[in-house]
Amino acid sequence: MYIGVDCGTQSTKVVVVDIDGGRILGEASRPHRLDAGEGGRREQDPADWIEAFRGAFHDAVAGAGIDAGAIRAIGVSGQQHGLVALDAAGEPVYPAKLWCDTETAEHNASLVDRLGGEAGCLDRLGLVLQTGYTASKLAWLRERHPEAYRRISTLLLPHDYLNFWLTGERVAEAGDASGTGYFDTRARRWREDVLAEIAPELDPQRVLPRLIESREPAGTVRPALARELGLAEGVVVASGGGDNMLGAIGTGNIRPGLVTLSLGTSGTVCAYSPEPVLPDDAQVANFCASHGGWLPLICTMNVTSATTRVRELFGLDLAAFGERLAAAPIGAEGVTVLPFFNGERVPPLPLATGSFLGLTGVNATQANLCRAVVEGATFGLRYGLERLGGLARQASEIRLIGGGAKSAVWRQMVADILGTPVICPAVTDAAALGAAVQAAWCEGGRDDKTPEASLEALCVRLVHLDESSRASPDAERVAAYEAVYARYRRALADHHGVMA
Repeated sequence: MYIGVDCGTQSTKVVVVDIDGGRILGEASRPHRLDAGEGGRREQDPADWIEAFRGAFHDAVAGAGIDAGAIRAIGVSGQQHGLVALDAAGEPVYPAKLWCDTETAEHNASLVDRLGGEAGCLDRLGLVLQTGYTASKLAWLRERHPEAYRRISTLLLPHDYLNFWLTGERVAEAGDASGTGYFDTRARRWREDVLAEIAPELDPQRVLPRLIESREPAGTVRPALARELGLAEGVVVASGGGDNMLGAIGTGNIRPGLVTLSLGTSGTVCAYSPEPVLPDDAQVANFCASHGGWLPLICTMNVTSATTRVRELFGLDLAAFGERLAAAPIGAEGVTVLPFFNGERVPPLPLATGSFLGLTGVNATQANLCRAVVEGATFGLRYGLERLGGLARQASEIRLIGGGAKSAVWRQMVADILGTPVICPAVTDAAALGAAVQAAWCEGGRDDKTPEASLEALCVRLVHLDESSRASPDAERVAAYEAVYARYRRALADHHGVMA
């Protein structure tokens, strides 16, 4: 038995996976509290992740009906970019600033300038710094909370922190490290010179975690914690990774020709590449994959977070929201939504706000506003997909995951707007499954001479597609959405100057 953990923005999920049987035996989740404030502040207490892990772990194991002593390895997926700065005792010096925190936009712009603009960032990092990345959060902490900054002993990401709690080891792997902003994604190594630009007082040899390979264990579960959780001694904790990297594994996106698209709190689009990608567009992040190779990716910050705001504004449950969505026509009778409630990363508009455009006394209905916000979130993902260029054009199929993927109307909308067939894995919470797959890959046969083949075999065994979810583009609807997407792009240009 193997455990997969996904520590996301809203909750921590745990799945118990029977590798031999190729099935999930148990799953559970516990919510987190998000502390949000003016100026784009988005923070969480890392202690909440630990509490949620404990609760979800016990619930999932109980639901699976197994003895925890049968568990052989644990893999952890985490929300990317969050800054978890620890003191010498291993305690956070400040709450974790999250991927969706835009309070550090000015610090990010300053760092980009100091590194030589986009060209300098690409030369040193293989990507261009974005506001959501960890680097500007560290610069912000240095300026705004110098007392906390002076106590920093270790810099970790959320999944690194959970691995540290599980094992006592301070390690990182290339996939998640790619989004820190002080890691060379092509050479797969820390850039100590870039960290010195951000935090000159910190010794990189002391504060940066040890880098390990994706196939290498982070360590084993601490004996005292193993006893508490009912685990056997020596349970392996895999390297883990960012939620996007392990979501790719959990959808079988470990070879060229597929695209994984997430309709989660945020939206991501990624495609596997065996070689590092030097993108033509600075909005494409040349991240490493958490199984070797690379995972060029774009991230939009407002997907189900935006649709949930509108749904709750009208006091609708999910079923009623779905009814309104289906009742409105394509284009929502002229209503356009730029759903940038959390600012936006793609396009790079960290200080943007949400806009509802084209409202009249006739079209300002619940159904049209529900439809328009879903269309706006999906158009944002199309805008991002277009940035991936050839990797996206080569895709024969899109693997759709995240909470929004459960909506048949939304799945069909994605197929029609992107002009590509879509299908959901049977497990749409793919990051937790991917973490369990990676755990099995890491624990079983570390001396395997063909690691790619063994991971492929695990994905074949565990990543099942839900044929009932398949949606194919319809030529008439594709044409109708082209006109509505053109309207969306005009709105981007008129209100935010986004032309390309």
